[in-house]
Amino acid sequence: MADLSVQIGSLKLKNPVLTASGTFGYGTEYCDLMDVNQLGAVITKTITPEPRDGNPMPRIAETPGGVLNSIGLANVGVDCFIQEKLPLLKSLHTSLIVNVAGSTVDEYKRVVERLNEQDRIDGFEVNISCPNVEQGGLAFGTDPSITKKIVKKIKEVTRKTIIVKLTPNVTDIITIAKAAVDGGADSLSLINTVLGMGVDIQTRKQLLGRGIGGLSGPAIKPIALAKVYQVVRAVRVPVIGIGGIMSAADALEFIIAGATAVQVGTLTFVEPDGALKVIRGIEDFCQKNQIEKITDLAGSLEE
Repeated sequence: MADLSVQIGSLKLKNPVLTASGTFGYGTEYCDLMDVNQLGAVITKTITPEPRDGNPMPRIAETPGGVLNSIGLANVGVDCFIQEKLPLLKSLHTSLIVNVAGSTVDEYKRVVERLNEQDRIDGFEVNISCPNVEQGGLAFGTDPSITKKIVKKIKEVTRKTIIVKLTPNVTDIITIAKAAVDGGADSLSLINTVLGMGVDIQTRKQLLGRGIGGLSGPAIKPIALAKVYQVVRAVRVPVIGIGGIMSAADALEFIIAGATAVQVGTLTFVEPDGALKVIRGIEDFCQKNQIEKITDLAGSLEE
């Protein structure tokens, strides 16, 4: 069997397939449907300092080639996560990465500082696609100086692996990527969802309660692949590819383009154990092509 292990910051993952935040609940909801321990890592839904009810219904709408969502970071808040959710995760035998967010720079620092006390947590994925209330609602991840500031603040309170999740809804993603790395990011994950909208022609209303949401699924894979390709060549930290990965072949495209690992998201809604099929498909590909280590395949794109 090929060696599928990869290194993300200080984390040694058994394979390069992770769950995408927001598609796998708090990490235990799928335990009755699949062997979660086979995953390279579990990434939880976003945790904020205080509980959030999320956006008005409807929050999810199917669209050709993908899914629109506007969840609004609904979650139980950091205290409840630690008290009620984290104990259930201690039985898992794979890496645990908690996605975090806030409405201000200090909130990011505060939620990580609180979670950093928990030994079961191996790292953090920082969601910078959130609106910055101190800057009129502009997303943190559209401003390189604020991106860098957030990461630096988080680095003050943790030595655990920090992954910064980048939004594609910017003019120049490379500038944001470099700012995150300058701030101390150990890895980058990209892309988050692409802004999108749907309309019901019968009611003449938008499909989502909040109107505009985020598009995920196969429709965004070419966009995500291009962004990963660009960022990999601009930074010297591991990049995790996200966006429309529905098969092992999709995942391998990202890896060949330079990604160290990938995240599976929308596929999980269609096939709850889809991520495990991606892992098995990668194993089969490596075996058939006599690839001993998945790291030998990463960045092997011929140009």
